[in-house]
Amino acid sequence: MNRAELVESVAKVTGQAKTEVSKALSGFVYTITGALAKGDKVTLVGFGTFERRSRKARTGRNPRTLAPLKIAAAKVPAFRAGKELKDIVNGRSRQPILSISTPSKAAKAAKKSKPAAKKAAKPAKKATKKGKKR
Repeated sequence: MNRAELVESVAKVTGQAKTEVSKALSGFVYTITGALAKGDKVTLVGFGTFERRSRKARTGRNPRTLAPLKIAAAKVPAFRAGKELKDIVNGRSRQPILSISTPSKAAKAAKKSKPAAKKAAKPAKKATKKGKKR
């Protein structure tokens, strides 16, 4: 699944516009990236933990010439999956049903209640005077 497919899927599930979902996803990625750059850890309970790890300098080999290379130390992003995510992926538990109140459901409920109000407001008939002569 790529970014566009993810945005489309989340928009379908939540009932929000794709542009709003795309902005939220961009904000999510931006915030996590900034936190990792500072060295902070981001934990989403049940989903997993994003963190920054340090790799030591090491010696590698050039695959073509097999000559030894020095690989510099680096800081790399890492993700560790949470227990709930692992259980769902391994089939030990089921993914819970997402319960989000979407604007489209509220709009449908409002449309159903409006016609009933229109039927109740009928004009009254004019009263006629009986038995009076001029």
